[in-house]
Amino acid sequence: MILYMQQFGIHPNEIENTKEDIDKSILQIEDLVKASKKVVAIGEIGLDYHWEKDRKELQRYSFIEQIKLANKLELPIVIHSRDAIMDTIDILRNDVKPNKNGILHCCQLNKDLVKTGLEEELYISFAGAITFKSSKNADEIIKMVPDDRILIETDCPYLSPEPHRGQRNDSRNIKYTAQKIADVKQKSLEEIAKITYENARRIYGI
Repeated sequence: MILYMQQFGIHPNEIENTKEDIDKSILQIEDLVKASKKVVAIGEIGLDYHWEKDRKELQRYSFIEQIKLANKLELPIVIHSRDAIMDTIDILRNDVKPNKNGILHCCQLNKDLVKTGLEEELYISFAGAITFKSSKNADEIIKMVPDDRILIETDCPYLSPEPHRGQRNDSRNIKYTAQKIADVKQKSLEEIAKITYENARRIYGI
């Protein structure tokens, strides 16, 4: 069975240059969601201070307003956070909380971010970076995440796991990310595949 799903959101690298224009884009997203029966989440939304260092206030505004939209539409959120850990934590703890949970997409291997995500009942999604030799704390972070909150992804075409690091990523490589988690959690690859499959069904309501 093939499932066709959609999600809509304003990525932090694609936000408009004024709050008024951001509001207009969010209204358009609301219309798109209401016109479709296949939308399962609002995202990717969040903060990216790696590429967008000069528009932090607008990024925060866009992130917060889109969480509010997701709450209004009773949808989960998919969070992008890059080089913006403390502000992401601050928004989730102090500004607005997602009512329908969500996903820390391609989650950075930071204990405080993962701890906050779990406290806010978010799912933690790991990509190929957990297999990198330079990811010294990957095992510790993986162990922090309970089985019912863990997800895996490719982040295609980026972050190909070892042994294909540096090459274009695609879904054929997901097994290496899953195997890393299986090794750390001392489970079989098949068990991790089943766990993450069921978690994805739960968070997306499918």
